[in-house]
Amino acid sequence: MTVRPLVLGAGQRADSVDPDTASVYAQFADACLTDSQAKQMWRDLMKTVQYFWRHPLAEQVREEGRVEGREEGREEGREACRRMVFLLLQSRRIPVSGTARARIEDCTDLGQLEAWAERAVHAADADELFTDE
Repeated sequence: MTVRPLVLGAGQRADSVDPDTASVYAQFADACLTDSQAKQMWRDLMKTVQYFWRHPLAEQVREEGRVEGREEGREEGREACRRMVFLLLQSRRIPVSGTARARIEDCTDLGQLEAWAERAVHAADADELFTDE
């Protein structure tokens, strides 16, 4: 069985569209489908059309999404670690100066934040987090 679009535009036959243009149409249709079942049906149909899924633009969009997702995950991890440092200090009733708070909030190094969280378990004051630096 072969599935082909019937009409793409006025006077335009499905076999007259170059692969790049067809890929753009396919990506547009995929992006516009909001119903998850309809989107899955569309994607199942499009699996047979290799040029769409292997098109450089589709690959670029997928890679950008992966990069963005990884960065969002890293930031969520850093934010969770910052919260943990503050929660540990708060639960131990250790005051946090504005300088210490800013230093923790501005830190983007997950390893450093984890080290501060470990130190917060036994620190006598917030400044002890920053020893050995």
